[in-house]
Amino acid sequence: MSTSTAGKGGFSPEYLKNIELRYGKAAMQRIADWQELIDDDRGSREWSIINDVNEFFNRIPYISDAQHWHREDYWATPVELLATNGGDCEDYSIAKYFTLLELGIPDERLRITYVKALRFNQAHMVLAYYEEPESDPLILDNLIDRIKPASSRTDLLPIYSFNGSNLWMSKERGQGRMTAMEGGSQRINLWRDLNVRMDQERQRGSSFTAKNMTN
Repeated sequence: MSTSTAGKGGFSPEYLKNIELRYGKAAMQRIADWQELIDDDRGSREWSIINDVNEFFNRIPYISDAQHWHREDYWATPVELLATNGGDCEDYSIAKYFTLLELGIPDERLRITYVKALRFNQAHMVLAYYEEPESDPLILDNLIDRIKPASSRTDLLPIYSFNGSNLWMSKERGQGRMTAMEGGSQRINLWRDLNVRMDQERQRGSSFTAKNMTN
């Protein structure tokens, strides 16, 4: 997809050209490919959408925040993830979440979920998709490409999860209790900072996903 056609319905050609000037042609193409994925998957079945989005972002190389951003913790926007061609588990989960929102998956079916990766004995983030409110969620994870139900991911211990509306504190492997978005982890501040940067991207370039930010 060229910059002359990539602006249809999403990022403007001028915005993509600025990405190319700052990050290079490959970066511009990754963002154009993301835009094309969204255009092509509109109206598709949810299972197909979820697989396509998971596969698309899992191609991005893993790079720690310390190495990539020279910070202890940084939540990148999807544009930042794709433009710099690197990110960590939070960045994959955030990019998948907002792309699925853009493709019409309801917010209440999605939860960005902090877990403990027992195999590595470290904190990790995944995206959970609930077909129904009480169903066993499917886990979109950068550690493995295959999407599996949470009940089969015994290597992950849930801690808390959230979406654009609520924060859930996990209790064992159940749904946990729901609290207001303002409560809970201090990392919600990272979520708010992400909101600001995505809104700035929207204002500069007609971002697909930033328009879904409401908080």
